[in-house]
Amino acid sequence: MIPAPLSLELFGLVALALALDLVVGDPPWLPHPVVGIGRVIARLERAWNHGAPAARRRRGRRLAVLVVGGTGALAWSLLAALERVAPGLAVIAELALLVTAFASRGLAEAARAVAVPLARGELPEARRALSMIVGRDTETLDEAELARGAVETVAENTVDGITAPLFWALIGGAPLALAYKAVNTLDSMVGYRSPRFEDFGKASARLDDAANWLPARLTALALWLAARAIPGSRTAGALAATRREAPRHPSPNAGWPEAMVAHLLGVRLGGLNRYAGRPSRRATLGTPITPLTAGHIERAIRLMHAGWLGFLGLMLPLVALREWLI
Repeated sequence: MIPAPLSLELFGLVALALALDLVVGDPPWLPHPVVGIGRVIARLERAWNHGAPAARRRRGRRLAVLVVGGTGALAWSLLAALERVAPGLAVIAELALLVTAFASRGLAEAARAVAVPLARGELPEARRALSMIVGRDTETLDEAELARGAVETVAENTVDGITAPLFWALIGGAPLALAYKAVNTLDSMVGYRSPRFEDFGKASARLDDAANWLPARLTALALWLAARAIPGSRTAGALAATRREAPRHPSPNAGWPEAMVAHLLGVRLGGLNRYAGRPSRRATLGTPITPLTAGHIERAIRLMHAGWLGFLGLMLPLVALREWLI
């Protein structure tokens, strides 16, 4: 039988999915739902993103509803059909779908692909690796800026790739977790403030902001709590400083994990980035007690893992309360 929302059974299934993602990640030979979601978005964007601004906004809202609702409905229908035929198979299918919603192993591997050559002084290789995971120009970045890019990516994607899908999975199982991934994919593909996507992607960007609002703030809290078990983490004052600095970030959500990680590591994040040669300055976060180096990337990865474990711990009382009430 498929576990009920916020049940101990679902909590265990989600925890198992997180563990499996940590071990196996996303094998390149295995079809991934996000790839299919991205293809649907790309096709509809080409067909619908034209005309007057009002028409673009209307079709953009239609795109968001269709992709997110369709993803969730398709996953729910699959699991419901399997449960009627073989309940045990439905549970296995839900576990498999949940694994695809998480990206802890992939995120750690991508960050280490920057850290390893950076530690060896191989800047061209580190720049190439960073260019695979960020949108900023990397061709002229020095060690500190390369480390900053990787640490910021790990911090922000702790929410997008782990804790936010974890949050929605505990509330609605694999269907809601995959619906969240559809929201996140929409934002990454059309949620830009650019002439092409300013109107068409507005609904997707706002939906992503809403879906990440609570998980981002809970993640900052979980990072702060979990960091107490990691030697060298600077937890004193980090919670208050994060609450003060996070709103400076242009994203309503990304500033929370980034500011917390900056303070826990004792480094400064944010500053000047360049995109296609154009400068873009972001507010700085954190206090630069130590200069950024390749070693901070590995420490950020450790915080990431501690953070999602802490997030599970934060959600457990809610699950226990639901079990007690029922």
